[in-house]
Amino acid sequence: MEDENYSPSFLGKGWSFPPTFSRLSNSVEMRTGSDDIKESLIILLSTLPGERKLNPKFGCDLSILLFETMSISLQSTLSNKIEQAILAFEPRITLENIEYKVDRGQSIVYINLIYIIRTTNTRMNMVYPYYLKEGTEL
Repeated sequence: MEDENYSPSFLGKGWSFPPTFSRLSNSVEMRTGSDDIKESLIILLSTLPGERKLNPKFGCDLSILLFETMSISLQSTLSNKIEQAILAFEPRITLENIEYKVDRGQSIVYINLIYIIRTTNTRMNMVYPYYLKEGTEL
């Protein structure tokens, strides 16, 4: 977690995800720095291309995970899709590696992104859970 007094505005600032509104300040909660980057990556991986009418190329189609057995070939294809999406829509990071862990009992594929924040040269990681069955994230 970042220090509350430190605001790396050069990394950007955006709405929290999911959007959260504060009645006290009458505004939307914001994220800055590495938290904003992580939430941006979650949005990118959660959005199918074509979902955003004003930006139809935005997103990353991970739906091929639904019907395939996890293999080296599938991992390579997924990694390529994720790398291309990050190159196109998240210029603040350099992706170093992607790792996959399958939990068949829970029907989840954990996608671990290991990346470097370019402006601070800080190495970070984020695990994105991809649920193979709808409604299992409850």
